[in-house]
Amino acid sequence: MNVAIVDYGSGNLRSAQKAFERANAEADLGFAVTVTADAEEVRRASHVVLPGVGAFADCMRGLESVSGMRDALEDTVVCGRKPFLGICVGMQLMARVGREHGDHAGLGWLDGEVVALSPGDATLKVPHMGWNELVLSLAHPVFEGVAEGAHVYFVHSYGFVCTEPANVIANVDYGGEVTAAIGRDNLVGTQFHPEKSQATGLAIIANFLRWRP
Repeated sequence: MNVAIVDYGSGNLRSAQKAFERANAEADLGFAVTVTADAEEVRRASHVVLPGVGAFADCMRGLESVSGMRDALEDTVVCGRKPFLGICVGMQLMARVGREHGDHAGLGWLDGEVVALSPGDATLKVPHMGWNELVLSLAHPVFEGVAEGAHVYFVHSYGFVCTEPANVIANVDYGGEVTAAIGRDNLVGTQFHPEKSQATGLAIIANFLRWRP
C-alpha cells in the first residue's frame, strides 16, 4: 500500500509527509509515503493526497502545469475510485468554481463554490487562523473516533460552500457556519490542516489510510 502526496508547487509538503509517516508508523499500517510530481506514480498509488497553500487560481494553474497530473488524478480518483484526501486549498480545488480574484474553474468533483469568508462578528479577523472546534454533521470513516468539539488548525481566507448539504462532514463556527470537512464516495476534504492538528489530525490521517471506500 502506498500514499502519494501530490507535489505541484503549492503545499506544505514536508509537514504533510512527516505527519503521514508518523500516523502510518504509530498505527503500524505498513504504508509507503511518497511526495511526487510523477503522474504515473500517482496512478500506482493506493491513496492520493492533494495538499494546497495559496490562491485558488494559482494552485489550479500549478496542478495543470505538472505533466499528465490532471489526467492521472481523473483516472485514479474519479475513474479508479481510490481514496482521495484534499487538504486546505487541495480541498477547495474539488469545487466547481473558485471565486478568489475572479471566477476560476476547479476540478468539479463536488458541486459547490469557494467564496470569501465573511464572519458575522466584526471582531473576527480574516484569514481565519488558529484552532477551532469541529461540529460533526455526518458520520464518516475518516472521522471515526474524533470527538465532537475536537480542536483542529485552520489557515484560510476562503471557504467551500457545498451545493448539497449531505456532502458536508463537519463545520466550525467562525462568525457563522464555515465548512470544515466535505466528502462523497471515495472523496474527502479538510479545510483545516490535519498535519498541524496534533493528535486529532494524526487520528484522521490514520483513518484515511485505513479507509477502503
